[in-house]
Amino acid sequence: KQHIGVLNGLTVLVTAGPTWEALDPVRSLTNHSSGKMGYAIAKAAVQEGAAVKLVSGPTNLTPPKGIDVQPVTTALEMLAAVEDSVSSAHIFIGVAAVTDYRPELYEQQKIKKNSSVLKLNLIRNPDILANVANRAMPPFTVGFAAETENVIDNAKAKLSTKGCDWIIANDVSMISGVLSGDENTVHLITETESEDWPTLSKTEVGERLAKRIALNLSDELGSSSVGS
Repeated sequence: KQHIGVLNGLTVLVTAGPTWEALDPVRSLTNHSSGKMGYAIAKAAVQEGAAVKLVSGPTNLTPPKGIDVQPVTTALEMLAAVEDSVSSAHIFIGVAAVTDYRPELYEQQKIKKNSSVLKLNLIRNPDILANVANRAMPPFTVGFAAETENVIDNAKAKLSTKGCDWIIANDVSMISGVLSGDENTVHLITETESEDWPTLSKTEVGERLAKRIALNLSDELGSSSVGS
């Protein structure tokens, strides 16, 4: 019997990995995100029948088969790629660890080590998650909260300020090694509840999230077209 995925017929847009903000031709501001969580979610969604577009910052990962991948480097490039595709998406999952700030000025030549102190002026990057969640007709929007302290409280605050439907909270302190590792311990935060998931492989988190989103959409629509 042919498997009919729980996201069959739906379009899912996923962001993954870090963004890089260049200081000069050889240096950039970035973070430790490996992209593994976002890629696992994209793979799970396509396995459940969705048409998936993955907007990916720089990673060392091989994209799963059957997924339309658009590579980007900066936060502005990621925003543009998301805006190009989000209008046709039923679900948006913002997993990327977007660099919050970028240099005000890009130095055309390598910055020389001429003094003991180097001051950089940084400006805020656009908020991609809030941009999607606050569209006139937004997709079902799930964000990730990468926290190092007060994980649940900070995630609940992010849910409110961003305006998205769900937040997936995880502790990404260097002690836990989540950003580069193959496992994750997440908490699903909605307006009404908080679910503590056990430690799972990132593949299992992706599979569980895909099914959980499908169940929620099925309940909201009162239709069997989403589930199977």
